[in-house]
Amino acid sequence: MTIKTSSYRQSLLAALLNPVEASAYLNAALEDSPEAFLKALKNVAQARQMAKVAKDAGVQRETLYRSLSEQGNPTFDTLSSVLGALGMKLSIAPDDSEAALSLTGAAKY
Repeated sequence: MTIKTSSYRQSLLAALLNPVEASAYLNAALEDSPEAFLKALKNVAQARQMAKVAKDAGVQRETLYRSLSEQGNPTFDTLSSVLGALGMKLSIAPDDSEAALSLTGAAKY
């Protein structure tokens, strides 16, 4: 009996179609490094068809590939547009050490 398997990449791209999975994947990559985040964002965009994401984001496909490359440095506008096209948004939260300080009353304005 032959067992059918799929490649890791195929499984990853299929999983990234789920918004919850994609969000967790992007957040984990963001905690790792900016380079990891760009690679993860590129994977999510590829899972959702890069050309469609570029069109929805209002950028050229080539620009999107360049922005999400290893040497990429997307502008805030490009990043926001791409995330919006993917149904995602940026969010700011205190890091754990800042949250702990505010709970103890150590941080005053």
